[in-house]
Formats: sequence, structure tokens, C-alpha cells
Amino acid sequence: MADYIHELRTLVGHRPLILNTAAGALLDDQNRLLLQERADTGDWSFPGGYMEFGASFAETCQREYLEDAGLEVEPVRLIKLFDKDFYTYPNGDQTQLITALYLVRQTGGQLLDHVTDETVQVKYFPLDDLPPLFNDQSVKMAQAVIDDVRAHV
Repeated sequence: MADYIHELRTLVGHRPLILNTAAGALLDDQNRLLLQERADTGDWSFPGGYMEFGASFAETCQREYLEDAGLEVEPVRLIKLFDKDFYTYPNGDQTQLITALYLVRQTGGQLLDHVTDETVQVKYFPLDDLPPLFNDQSVKMAQAVIDDVRAHV
């Protein structure tokens, strides 16, 4: 995946790209949300990432969750599709992020317990006490999870 995005960026530089991503919302038995502290910005976000060529949103969510959080997950249902959010990365890369946010359940794996290229740590947070989130889309995603939890209580 990184090679695909890197290859595109060598062709277009920092110009705007529309990129597909998928993320998962995993809640524990106390309705606390698992978030990833990002290595690139120090902010928190949902485990997730860019879609690889030929993958589905659900497959992307599963792959990225394992990479970012150490957990095998299964998408339960689509919470929401976010399709009009823009972000400029610190290096100047401009994106419109099309993100599928799934409610997921854990099927295996263990919480990541070491620093990686993308993750400093993963941690559960109460929905009413979330840390500083990565970008506006992450804030909207958190609100969608809160709304989803309220609707399914």
C-alpha cells in the first residue's frame, strides 16, 4: 500500500488526491473506544488506513486494524461513510479522504504492546473523555460512534 501511494505521489507531488480509507471502531464491554496514538503527529485516531489496489473497504479495515492495533477484527456493520473531508499532511500532501467507518468485533490477536512506524500506543477511552483527535474527520467519526452507541442501547 505504501508503495502504491508513494508511487502516486512521485507522479503528482503534493497535488490533491482522492484516497479511499477504512477504519474500525472497537468498543470494550464498558463502551470504551480503542484508539491509536499516531507516530506521525502524536494525535489519536481510529485504527485504519489507505485502501490497497484491489481491496475492499472491509478488507482494508481488517488489514489496517491488525497493523495498527495488533488485533484481528471482523466488521459488524458500516457505521457511516465519510466522503467530503480534506486534509493536508505535514509534508504538504493534499487529500480528500473517503473513509468507511465500521463497527468491528475482535476475533483474535493481542493489543499492540510496542511502538511501530505508525503507532506509538493503543488505548481504550471513555466516549465522554476522548484525547485530542487527528483531524476533523476523526472528530466526526468519534461523534458517529457516540451516536451509534446511543441508537443501539
